[in-house]
Amino acid sequence: MNPQLKGIEELEGTYPFDIRTSNRTLKLNRFLWNMIRGEWRERYKANPEALMEEAQLTDAEKELVRREDWLGLVKYGANFFVLEKFARVVGKTNLEVYALMRGETFEEFMKTRRVPESR
Repeated sequence: MNPQLKGIEELEGTYPFDIRTSNRTLKLNRFLWNMIRGEWRERYKANPEALMEEAQLTDAEKELVRREDWLGLVKYGANFFVLEKFARVVGKTNLEVYALMRGETFEEFMKTRRVPESR
């Protein structure tokens, strides 16, 4: 184990992204990273199943993507920065994703912000 991660399991809500996670989830993260390319986005919108198959995602990864399970994706090992790209493709803002990760509606989440009327 990476000595820098010693005790990490004691920090609730912390999901480290280390080299082992990166290697294990490379195909998923590459799939999500490719959302920066217009052609990839269009192919995803047209036929997500075919594109996930082409990217050789596992059944578990496909299900996380299908459900847009943001917290599940993070726990599994998706890098948050590539999740942001995917969120835009499926029409979600960062704030909406944060709310979903917390198990809240967008409105509930915004009530916890210092500027709840901001969007």
